[in-house]
Amino acid sequence: MRKQYQAEGLAEQDLATHPMDQFTRWFEDAARAALHGTVYEPNAMVVSTADAAGHPSSRTVLMKQYDTDGFVFYTNYDSRKARDLAENAHVSLLFPWHPLARQVIVTGTARRTGRDETAAYFRTRPHGSQLGAWASAQSSVIASRAELDTAYAALEARYPEDEQVPVPPHWGGFRVTPETIEFWQGRANRLHDRLRYVAQPDGRWRVERLSP
Repeated sequence: MRKQYQAEGLAEQDLATHPMDQFTRWFEDAARAALHGTVYEPNAMVVSTADAAGHPSSRTVLMKQYDTDGFVFYTNYDSRKARDLAENAHVSLLFPWHPLARQVIVTGTARRTGRDETAAYFRTRPHGSQLGAWASAQSSVIASRAELDTAYAALEARYPEDEQVPVPPHWGGFRVTPETIEFWQGRANRLHDRLRYVAQPDGRWRVERLSP
């Protein structure tokens, strides 16, 4: 179960000066591929965290925003990932664009977004997703699916489509400020190109090539 990658390589001279500009180039490629059905949900990323004891966990979430300050996702603040980040702010993100033979791997630290930013994003969510943020006590053990459906139905009755849903106090965003961003391009014979940006104290970025 191995695929021979035939993609063009990634050279240092072709990189953008800032890693977020390089990310934009690749993200736009992935978004275009998604329009043709090649890549599914290009903003999906694997978020890996660890608790205070170092026990790791990973899950796929959707990136909702990115800029020069980092990458933003939203979650229940009582979820396992949020509890991990409260104990250990170090986090890793992975964008797995397999059909393009590309990956982007980010390491950095996470901090909560402000409530105004959270509320602004919450208002853009579909009505059902807003209700879902209230209905689910994310990562907690529940007795059955029926319990979840009952909670959602009660909220649906309380907040019909024309009723504004309040922003849950236990729900919000995290912004991951990158310390390293690696761009991985699959190449033939497993001799992949791996170019990593490393943040420097003066605000600039150093680029280093990693052996595959």
